[in-house]
Amino acid sequence: MKKITGRSAFLSILKSEGVTHLFGNPGTTELPIMHALKEYPEIKYILGLQEAIVVAMADGYSRATGKLSACNVHVAPGLGNAMGAIYNAKFVGSPIIITAGQQEQGHGLMEPMLYGPLVRMAEPLVKWATEVTRLEDLPRIMRRAAKIALSPPTGPVFISLPGDILNTEAKIDLGSPTRIIDSYRPSHKSIELIAKKITKFNKPIIVVGHEVASYDAFKEVAKFAELSGSAVYQQTVPHGSHFPSEHIAFMGALPRLQNPTKKILENYDLLICVGCDGLRMSVWNATEPLPSKMPIIHIGINEWEIGKNYFTELAIIGNVKNTLHDINQYLKNTLTSKESVKAKKNLEHIAKNNWTVKKKKLISKTLDDKLKKPITPNWLMMNIANNITKNNIVVEEGLVSTRALLNYLPYKNNKDFYGLASGGIGWAVSGAIGIALANPSKTIIAIIGDGSSMYGIQSLWSAAHYKLPIVYIIANNQSYRIIKERLEAFHKNTNFVGMDFNKPKIDFSKLANSLGIQSETINNPKNLDSIFKKAFKYKKPYLLNVMVDKGY
Repeated sequence: MKKITGRSAFLSILKSEGVTHLFGNPGTTELPIMHALKEYPEIKYILGLQEAIVVAMADGYSRATGKLSACNVHVAPGLGNAMGAIYNAKFVGSPIIITAGQQEQGHGLMEPMLYGPLVRMAEPLVKWATEVTRLEDLPRIMRRAAKIALSPPTGPVFISLPGDILNTEAKIDLGSPTRIIDSYRPSHKSIELIAKKITKFNKPIIVVGHEVASYDAFKEVAKFAELSGSAVYQQTVPHGSHFPSEHIAFMGALPRLQNPTKKILENYDLLICVGCDGLRMSVWNATEPLPSKMPIIHIGINEWEIGKNYFTELAIIGNVKNTLHDINQYLKNTLTSKESVKAKKNLEHIAKNNWTVKKKKLISKTLDDKLKKPITPNWLMMNIANNITKNNIVVEEGLVSTRALLNYLPYKNNKDFYGLASGGIGWAVSGAIGIALANPSKTIIAIIGDGSSMYGIQSLWSAAHYKLPIVYIIANNQSYRIIKERLEAFHKNTNFVGMDFNKPKIDFSKLANSLGIQSETINNPKNLDSIFKKAFKYKKPYLLNVMVDKGY
């Protein structure tokens, strides 16, 4: 074994674990890593101008690829800045090795500036957190971290890196990657039990979630819906492409509110959750969204979600793609003619009011908005959807103005849409950068509210610096409109204090220009289509500041 420094060992191990991008915002405790980067040109360093931005970029990259990414933030204040973004990454299960430089061991006893208990800070938001205390342990820790991050259910991990560890030199064995093949194929007996159970019910409903996207189970879940004659709804937080929208069985997303969700579920006699927490609600309500005595079948990799809030009659822990494939094969071979006819009739009934039918009705209604000023959110969303091509990936974080987007925009594949997952805004401006880096041949269309965008506006500099083909569309209503809506709905109060930011107005076009991005402001609804056609073909970052109806 040759002698190697901790900093070089760190980067060498990242490289062997398949990491190609290191997202970072360096400080003095990260100087050893910055020192060694020149030795590893295979790892591209992506600079973000704040720690939450750095984690969000890594999150976007891992969401888009399913691969391990890495990000490096600055000691205690930097890790503190990153907390919200780490929360988001944990929520969607992004496999990220997050590191922070730590003060030299022993120096922390002196309570220096920028010191804090990094492991304790990170632990609640990651799968595993630890600090390296010996250089000899660095390979074992990093290999374990990569394995844990990539093992289902995937998610971020955290390593604290003291400066003396990174700067020390020693003869150490760097080890090699450990990979767990997550075939997770249930037994034939389990498949038989689930399949037979499903055929006993007359009107099943399937709720699909993020595991359909992450395990590329689009085709399998669509076939499952056909064979079982099930209506399909997306989970209440539709943060990815979880089912082909134009399929006959697709109805749209379940609401995040208890009463309307219950009203929908009451039309069915069996709930089948596939790869999700199907009934995650937004705010408290005394009404239970699940109808009384409605049985549940759950298929997914994350055992925590199964039976978490509601009694589950049958469940399979497994890779949803493999599990659904085997269930489909069993149903194909065993369905009676009577059961097949029942499934076909169910689908014919579903087709009368499915997503496609609802879309046609909505388009007809939205055409009335074509001359309205300010621009209505629905007119904006419809025009965006009309201009999306197979060369585009959509990223969305708009809360209110973008609410109707998925009523116009069909999912075509499991990697064509990424949305806000956890409710913690500020992800999309930065996440779009990671997604763009993961898809260099695509143009990213990032649709963001004005309030949300200000949580990560510094990201525009990174988009410009790396010349990424991202079209940012800011739906600008000059306020936190969702807070206004909820204050009125929940408290019958329209005294909107601290919810507007129009004095002074934020000029997003000039702001984008100052960060190196071409931009324009749009006020005329007639111009949307032509501007989108031009902008969506642009090969560099572009920002469109669209002034939309304030609503109040």
